[in-house]
Amino acid sequence: MDIGVLGNRESWYVEDVARACRERGHSARRIDFRGLLAMEQTGRPCSVAGYGEPIDAAVDLAALDAVIVRTMPPGSLEQVVFRMDLLARLEARGVTVVNSPKAIECAVDKYLATSRLAAGGLPVPETVVCQDAEAALEAFGQLGGDVVVKPLFGAEGRGIVRVSDPDLAFRTFRTLERIQAVLYLQRYVEHEGYDVRVLVLDGRVLGAFKRRSGSDFRTNMARSATGEPHETTERERELSLQAARITGAAIGGVDLLYDRCGRCYVLEVNAVPGWRAFQKVTGVDVAGQMVEWLEEQINAKR
Repeated sequence: MDIGVLGNRESWYVEDVARACRERGHSARRIDFRGLLAMEQTGRPCSVAGYGEPIDAAVDLAALDAVIVRTMPPGSLEQVVFRMDLLARLEARGVTVVNSPKAIECAVDKYLATSRLAAGGLPVPETVVCQDAEAALEAFGQLGGDVVVKPLFGAEGRGIVRVSDPDLAFRTFRTLERIQAVLYLQRYVEHEGYDVRVLVLDGRVLGAFKRRSGSDFRTNMARSATGEPHETTERERELSLQAARITGAAIGGVDLLYDRCGRCYVLEVNAVPGWRAFQKVTGVDVAGQMVEWLEEQINAKR
């Protein structure tokens, strides 16, 4: 197999996928998201591996067996839409894209993902999404005066704040309104300082670990949380598999949070999940499992 990995330069994940590919006799190359271009006069989406390279040096992505999405760099709405459109074109040409653009679009949009999880009957924290400060202030009261405000698009806990003071809520919501942001509010769930990250691949649970923080309500590993082993319960496995299926993620990191009464909530599904900390805690070779699964998918097409 010839696999392209959309990832950052010097990314550990790109290297790990390349290592897993080499071990199974395949090749992998890094592709820069910001260098993507489409040559529709030939009908073949292509990629430039770096800035300033001539078009005739482009890598023909349509000739790859699979493309693994390992990052989604910031960009304008037009840039993000174009990237998703190009991934969809690759799928239409028979390239296996992991995760699919539809799954990425769903998971990266917190409102879309939460609404679909809720519609599927999964327990999610009570959430209000609106577009002006007045509506947000009313929702603040309805949600008990203690909320988590999240950017609609974001990862690794960036931009997430807990607001429990009415004056701070007023200033926060007014500021977000001025920059024309969508206001996404969730009732704050009192918890024991940890959540559970469950990694799912193609309808099966690869494993899970607890992410614990002693100083921050956010338990993201990127925010200095620590990981510890966790044996999933039947209920956790059921929720995680359902969440991945609803969002369409072939590989997904599902975040579960328990309140102090033991109720379990599905917080989100990450369609570009990190596994470095997960692998260190569980010992599961995620890249190896993913490459083996890709072999099965691609061989089934042939």
